[in-house]
Amino acid sequence: MLRILLIKTSSLGDVIHNLPVATDIRAHFPNAQIDWVVEESFADIPRMHPAVNQVMTVAMRRWRKQLFSAKTWSEIAAFKKSIQQNYYDAIIDTQGLLKSALITCTANGIKHGYDKNSIREPLASRFYDRTYTISYQQHAVVRNRTLAALSLGYAPSTEAPDYGISAKHTINNTSVSLMDIDLQADYIVGLHGTSRESKLWPTVYWVDLGRQMAQQNLNLVLPWANEAEFNRAGEIAQQLQNVTVLPKLSIAELAGVIADAQAAVGVDTGLSHLAAALDKPTIAIYTDTNPALTGVMAGIHAQAINLGNIGEIPSVSNVLDSLNKLLQK
Repeated sequence: MLRILLIKTSSLGDVIHNLPVATDIRAHFPNAQIDWVVEESFADIPRMHPAVNQVMTVAMRRWRKQLFSAKTWSEIAAFKKSIQQNYYDAIIDTQGLLKSALITCTANGIKHGYDKNSIREPLASRFYDRTYTISYQQHAVVRNRTLAALSLGYAPSTEAPDYGISAKHTINNTSVSLMDIDLQADYIVGLHGTSRESKLWPTVYWVDLGRQMAQQNLNLVLPWANEAEFNRAGEIAQQLQNVTVLPKLSIAELAGVIADAQAAVGVDTGLSHLAAALDKPTIAIYTDTNPALTGVMAGIHAQAINLGNIGEIPSVSNVLDSLNKLLQK
């Protein structure tokens, strides 16, 4: 039985892009035991994949802010003890950053990663036992799957990715599918929040989209993660009758809401990638980034359409037309 450790810690979209690696490995090595190191805030994602045996969490972002705290060093020591309990036949760092390479070094086993010409932080490549040249001019999902394939000796797949997750999968014996939120049957999840203002779709566009959806008897459901997103969701809801603003939810809980939606419309955010990973028809809106390399990649059971580009803001009619095409299919 192969024992494999995946290192992909953040961010949300990057962690989701790594899910097909676990599916690919299990397809080639049915008895493989796969562990995964991830940032604590994104741990719900690998836990939803049935091929992942153990999820070990780090808190690099929090630890950096509390470097002189005794609790921080106690947590670091506990993590090192946990990761060093097993010997791994392969440790695969698909993150390719210095921080992930340092985590890789703490584990016992043969360490695999990108070579110095294939990653943003070339110094990281010095921490691997075996390195591989993998072009940047590929989607992140393809790069991850290729690195895993080369590390384990099988041919990289050219088929659409299978993210392998389900919102109905259980976490700690508790269903992550939400049953206690009263939502209308036909709803679209509007993923309006993102990390930078330049990636936002104008609020007036969301209002116009919701208004036109009402004419099609479709409801718009809006999640939020911080005060700015809550205020934006409230502003949209005040102008429409077919909008529901969700309570604040965990990633696993939100996955349950997305799983029951007709489709998702989202900006450049990890949650748009989550919708595609859950095999939901997804419209992804790009205004300040190029979707060619990090856009939403549809899985094997659903379709996704990326709209816009750097400096190109998709119109409401363009988004609605694309959404209707996916709903018809």
